[in-house]
Amino acid sequence: MGSEEIIQYIQSYGYFIIFLFLFFGIVGIPAPEESLLFLVGLLAAKGQLMLSLALVCSFLGVYSGMITGFYGGRFIGQPLIDRYGRWIGLSKEKVLKYEQLFTMHSTKTLLFGLFMPGLRQLSPYLAGIFGTRYMPFFFLTMAGSAIWTVSYIILGYWLGNTLSINPAYVPYVGVGLLLIFILTTVWGSVKKKKERYLE
Repeated sequence: MGSEEIIQYIQSYGYFIIFLFLFFGIVGIPAPEESLLFLVGLLAAKGQLMLSLALVCSFLGVYSGMITGFYGGRFIGQPLIDRYGRWIGLSKEKVLKYEQLFTMHSTKTLLFGLFMPGLRQLSPYLAGIFGTRYMPFFFLTMAGSAIWTVSYIILGYWLGNTLSINPAYVPYVGVGLLLIFILTTVWGSVKKKKERYLE
């Protein structure tokens, strides 16, 4: 979906479409999440959206998607795995191994996993399936949702006020930011491994 189509949807349906697109993107229905957030900031910089209301609707869309995924994992995913997991190679031992791995990294995953496509869709379901406690999940995903949405929207808002950006190029900006995040993450991981090796 291109930027012009997204803008048309926003003009037709208002802030609700921002909420809806982000909600669908989190629960696993394809939607242009990064591009949308950046575009929202860009439109706010041009005076076509209220920044405060756009931030609130974006946050609520992401956070409600995370909560929905969590309960989906807990009440649907867990029973399905218990009943049919062995038929798809998910033995109890494998499930336990994945649970331990997720639990070990759950804080980082729920706080920053939204920056990684695929992981942001899986993490709430896995948290529900593996029985993550309610309160830690709610607070971590609340913080993670705020960090992700505010980061992209404010970046779009700042660049929109600083540079003349054609909305048609917004999808490429989203891809570029994603690549930067992935490269930074990989570089940090490699650096840590080298430091451990030299110790």
